[in-house]
Amino acid sequence: MSGTFEFYPTSSLHDPAGERLKPAKDKGITMVIDKGLGVRRLEDLLDTASSYLDFIKLGFGTTALYPIHVLKEKIQLAKAHHVPMYPGGTFFEIAFYQNKLKEYLTNARELGFTKIEISDGTIHLNLDQRQYAIQLARSFGFDVITEYGKKLAGSTIEIQSLIETIENDLSAGAQLIIVEGRESGENVGIYDGRGNLRSDFSELIEQLKPYQSYLIWEAPKKNQQVELITRFGPNVHLGNIAPDEIFSVESLRRGLRSDTFFLISGRENI
Repeated sequence: MSGTFEFYPTSSLHDPAGERLKPAKDKGITMVIDKGLGVRRLEDLLDTASSYLDFIKLGFGTTALYPIHVLKEKIQLAKAHHVPMYPGGTFFEIAFYQNKLKEYLTNARELGFTKIEISDGTIHLNLDQRQYAIQLARSFGFDVITEYGKKLAGSTIEIQSLIETIENDLSAGAQLIIVEGRESGENVGIYDGRGNLRSDFSELIEQLKPYQSYLIWEAPKKNQQVELITRFGPNVHLGNIAPDEIFSVESLRRGLRSDTFFLISGRENI
């Protein structure tokens, strides 16, 4: 029809930064946190945005609160859109603390989950316990995502401990490691009380460069997403993204927002 224009995937307007449509082994992962989406809202989300998200995490222990038929429908709906859904790490921690890990993994497998998160944000796991949990989950057929960091307000990232944990978890069979930022993105992990990156983050980056393809940074706030994209590029792995922010994050990755226009221009200040 005369006067219409479509942004075909081959158009530079579709990906002006020129990074998101390249075939890439380490394409930037976007992990979404689901804190209670209903089936219809999830279906709308997947219909519009499944191309721009990679995993959906059912936050905290919310997996236990859904009516079972609703939970199964959500899992299958996500699977039909080729987006794995998995329970949050807190649910694992409760099972581990209660000595019901095998029961938890059995139930998760029966429900249709294919990924499991293993964390110790509230409890404490030593490296041997982490290895055991990862290897046990792998023996049940799960892909494993682990998480490093404590949820206690004021907790920070200890670089040598993080590196040791990364190497331990990868050797045990984990695929990815999440760096704790909570759903608030404030006063925990790499963020200060205002949600800004801590002043020592630059030193952290240098030491973590060999592991970047394995790390997902929890970054629920826009300023955090912009900063991480600025430092690592459009294909940095980002987690704890709110469902309503998927298009916002993908726009940032492609230089389709003012905040990341520098991805196109090569300059941060125009």
